[in-house]
Amino acid sequence: MIFSNVLLSIFLAMPGGTEWIFILLAVVLLFGGKKIPELMKGIGKGVRDFNDAKASVKNDIEEGMKPKPVKETVNPVSNSI
Repeated sequence: MIFSNVLLSIFLAMPGGTEWIFILLAVVLLFGGKKIPELMKGIGKGVRDFNDAKASVKNDIEEGMKPKPVKETVNPVSNSI
């Protein structure tokens, strides 16, 4: 019951259509039309760098989990007298 109330309050707190229009208008006024493509390019680069780092960490973890081959050693001491 509590969990459903939390989800409902989060859903109701999301901006609707009119709010998004005001948010986009404020972004255009603050950054200007020429700065928005640069802003989006920066955000895209940040997301791409994050995904690359995430994949790198995942590969490192998977490499660390692989079993390492066991080398056979020859005993130099012989039992013959």
